Amino acid sequence: MTMKSSITCILTLAALLVAGCNKDFLNNPPIDQVTSDNFYKTDEEVIAGTAALYNIVWFDYNDKAFLSFGEARGGNLNSNDRTAYIQFSVPSTDQNTLLAGYKSFYKIVAQSNLTMYNIENAQGSTVSDAVKKQAYAECRFMRAMAYYYLVSNWGAVPIMYNPLTQLGKVTHRNTIEDVWKFIIRDLRYAADNLPATPAYSQKGRISKYTAEGELAKMYLTRSGYGQTGTRLQKDLDSAKYYAADVCNNSGLRLLDNYADLFRSATNNASSVNDETLFALLWMDIRVPWGVNNSFQAYMAFSTDITQTGDGWGAAQGGSADLVKYYVANPNDSLRRKETLMFEGDYYPDLNKKNGGTRVTNNTIANVKKYIIGSPEDNNKRGDFMTAYINTYMLRLAEVYLIYADAILGNNATTSDAEALKYYNAVRTRAGMPEKAAITFGDIFQEKRVELAFEGNAWYDILRWWYFNKTAASNYVLGQDKANYTVTYNAGSTQPRRWTFASTAQYFGFTDQTVYLPLPEEELGSTPTLSQAPVAFDFSVLP
Repeated sequence: MTMKSSITCILTLAALLVAGCNKDFLNNPPIDQVTSDNFYKTDEEVIAGTAALYNIVWFDYNDKAFLSFGEARGGNLNSNDRTAYIQFSVPSTDQNTLLAGYKSFYKIVAQSNLTMYNIENAQGSTVSDAVKKQAYAECRFMRAMAYYYLVSNWGAVPIMYNPLTQLGKVTHRNTIEDVWKFIIRDLRYAADNLPATPAYSQKGRISKYTAEGELAKMYLTRSGYGQTGTRLQKDLDSAKYYAADVCNNSGLRLLDNYADLFRSATNNASSVNDETLFALLWMDIRVPWGVNNSFQAYMAFSTDITQTGDGWGAAQGGSADLVKYYVANPNDSLRRKETLMFEGDYYPDLNKKNGGTRVTNNTIANVKKYIIGSPEDNNKRGDFMTAYINTYMLRLAEVYLIYADAILGNNATTSDAEALKYYNAVRTRAGMPEKAAITFGDIFQEKRVELAFEGNAWYDILRWWYFNKTAASNYVLGQDKANYTVTYNAGSTQPRRWTFASTAQYFGFTDQTVYLPLPEEELGSTPTLSQAPVAFDFSVLP
């Protein structure tokens, strides 16, 4: 296997190396699975080892937590089995989603820490300095991303950084401030040590610009933490600095067609598109379990779409609140049709052999984003619970909007040329008119619609709540989360129009429910997690 090997082969090999690692990843990392004695001795082995960080360790997040944490709490999802997340009443005993998501993030942390340890301690290593540097940067980037989701969902959490020195020690939660400091520290290391092109010259791997895009996002979020009404200017400046470099110098571009973002042909592990900064790279196989993308299995509204025995999403769809936006803004039809299926919509790429799929008798707006159809619709790639499409974690359009937000800063409105250039680039790609001035509300709404069902909605709300609790809380309390019907008005065209009806229902969060509860099982095994968080000693880090 050479440096030019297919990323698909690398990812599959790496997944095999970590398959079966199913331990308590917080207190007992899986240090016996792949060790420095039997692996990580060559460039090729290191490249294979870090590839696992792009899929299998993220599986439990992508499987259910992705939508529950990001979209149900964010007010975009109507779902009959995620009610607790929609209503901010999640029990600590939830194992299928709460515990699985929590463990998934610590699995990423543990695997990142273990990989760095094994590379550093490999006996008889011939690993080049360039590959070692990029591998460490990948590991620290992934560790930072896991902590982003941990701190955003649970607040104060334990910082785990070494699989051996921390083993057996008493575990305490660390303060939110220190978790954010740890995240930014890791991402800055990644930005300083990753190449401007994807690591190891393998498209789909992260780059310097991936780390900078995430740094812009993290600084934008941290700028509001602990503030009242306004955001910390120095963090806004940092967000602006890193976003500007990505927007102006990365060489990436928005795809011309929004729909192409969510087609397998232009978004898979072997064909990563030019808008992708970071994606989970799923295989078209399901052995070992965990390298596969199970999203479509739960969200496609019919087995006729998947034709693999799954497709259980008839009762899953957009929230009443999100549907209201699309009904009120029929010109936003390009994004709407690729996000939610409305009555009367036609999708020629789904069930091609039978002439495509016409949506009929679906009073709920079912999910379209990431729904790609059967293996036959996708060049015979895919299988049961295995849709051959990547999951976006960061794409260029989001960085464009982050840049505009950072430029706006604490101003009520801005007509700054750079902010408008990138904000309007996202809108015009969607067929929406440009604006001559924008507000925080404009940018917030644009993020919601552009990124709906990509797992971001809750984190944008939390970012707002950090510096304006009243406004963010009222926004959520005003989201209609009732069941509803949406029907096509026959004869209406350009744009097509629908009638919406619901008996409005609202649910808000409090200071006590803004964060998820720690899983009961984790509290049982580590009771010190119930104690007050403590400061992290950064002097212990290399």
